[in-house]
Amino acid sequence: MAEEFIMTQKGYDEARERLTYLQTEKKKEITERIKIARGFGDLSENAEYDAAKNEEALNESEIRELENKLKNARIMEESTDNSQVHFGNTVTVYDYDLEELATYTIMGSTEANPDKNIVSIDSPFGEALRGARVGDKVTVHAPNGFDYVVEIRDIK
Repeated sequence: MAEEFIMTQKGYDEARERLTYLQTEKKKEITERIKIARGFGDLSENAEYDAAKNEEALNESEIRELENKLKNARIMEESTDNSQVHFGNTVTVYDYDLEELATYTIMGSTEANPDKNIVSIDSPFGEALRGARVGDKVTVHAPNGFDYVVEIRDIK
């Protein structure tokens, strides 16, 4: 069975929009760059051609990845239940090791963005928080083998 990708309707729509862009505008742009680079002559020593071909391969790879995610998407509604941590909640935790508060939004893997504190519900952090209630202390089993404890302070 194919891997299921959990996402919100908004995340699904954004992925669909990105796929359309890659399949149309981006693909045309790369094709034009390849065409121009071919005009520079010998392809064996043509850096512009090599760069355009590499970009074409990356674009095709991203297209395949997005097609797979969209085909195997499971749309979930963001939870309005704030009694425990669910998909779509924003959670404030106290990290005992760092001695600081941090706020995270729990989403699907396609919408995760660590730079914006949006974590996947399937990540070790998301899995540790799932089902926890305000006041609970949960242990996060990080991939590097380092475990750490956070306390749930708020769920929105």
